[in-house]
Amino acid sequence: MAAPVTSAPLPAAASPNAPGTETPNYTPALASLTVLFFMMGFITCLNDILIPYLKAIFSLSYTQANLINLCFFGAYFVMGIPAGRLVQRIGYKGGMLAGFLIAALGAFLFYPAADSRSYGLFLGALFVLATGVVLLQVAGNPYVAILGPAPSAPARLTLTQAFNSLGTTVAPLLGSALILKHLPDLDTAASAAAIDVKAVQTPYLAIGAVLVLISLLLALLRLPKITHAESATEDLSRRAYHYRHLVFGVLGIFAYVGGEVAIGSHIVSYLHLPDVMNLTPKVAGDKVAWYWGGAMVGRFLGAYLLNKFNPGRLLAGNALGAVALVLLSVSSTGALAMWSLLAVGLMNSIMFATIFTLAVRDLGRHTEEASGLLNVGIVGGAIIPLLFGMVADGSSLRWAFVLPVLCYAYIVWYGLKGHRPAAVAPAPAVPVFT
Repeated sequence: MAAPVTSAPLPAAASPNAPGTETPNYTPALASLTVLFFMMGFITCLNDILIPYLKAIFSLSYTQANLINLCFFGAYFVMGIPAGRLVQRIGYKGGMLAGFLIAALGAFLFYPAADSRSYGLFLGALFVLATGVVLLQVAGNPYVAILGPAPSAPARLTLTQAFNSLGTTVAPLLGSALILKHLPDLDTAASAAAIDVKAVQTPYLAIGAVLVLISLLLALLRLPKITHAESATEDLSRRAYHYRHLVFGVLGIFAYVGGEVAIGSHIVSYLHLPDVMNLTPKVAGDKVAWYWGGAMVGRFLGAYLLNKFNPGRLLAGNALGAVALVLLSVSSTGALAMWSLLAVGLMNSIMFATIFTLAVRDLGRHTEEASGLLNVGIVGGAIIPLLFGMVADGSSLRWAFVLPVLCYAYIVWYGLKGHRPAAVAPAPAVPVFT
């Protein structure tokens, strides 16, 4: 690898202090993107409600139930790179528009899936829905990172991700009230045939309608278009995957999403354990909001702290805190076991935005391709929970939490060492209104 250089940090706007230029105002564009991040969080976190619901309906094992995560997050692996190429062709705004419409189609497909009472069709609908979310992620995350000064990119993306967490906080509460209230006790498998699967139809029809409405409003917005400046020092033979900090960042996203989803998807089952809290599905579902709510609070706080402290070290500190909390939870019982696990959400708060912005640093014209690769890493949300379910089935639910611990341990290393660039920096990206 070439020695690190310092010519251009994260792809960013032209300096507002440059002679003859006016300070761009990106606030309206960034404000409009908060809706995008809210909906991505809301849609994703509803999986935490679907898993115990469909597990009861179809009498699934933990491994079978985690096929929900496999289909949803597997879409990132299958569609991440194609989505990156599509965004390169049609632009960030076009990618977001396509993402909203595809996600809406997936939401509408829940209606026939419920009518046919078919687990396979539910999984297919989730894959289509997730494909739309992949496009939203690939277009939205680097767009936010580029719209503004490079040094504040981690804080800026963390702030917009806070609205993603608002969606993940609201989703369990709403999903628990609309879906889990129809679910009997998790142990009453004999009543599974009597459960009304149509409880999921109305919520997902409403989600689809909202997504279509947002796409119409987005089409009317005037957003800055990103152009990449040419650089005489840039090695045009390089691809995004030639940058070591990006490759390690893809693994970081894999570990973060895998650990976060594995925990969030099994909170309801964990809190139902007699030696934890022995809660009913409805009450346990309400508690999931504390996990995602902690991430929301941490992201608002992180948007401030990331402007004050080194992002890599702050990332490592949060990951170390997550390791400690998971180990405390699985080695204790009762309220301590519950609250220490829910508090992991607070530690998760800055991880995605910080890993993402550190990983796309110095990538210039490769940013869209890099975003696609980073979104491939989100497949960790499919693989780690599936492995989690296998361990839980073969041993116990408590032992399965070893997997998230390993994920967070890797993030500690990435925050301290793995994020450091070691390649020639391309020219920065310049947002312009067209």
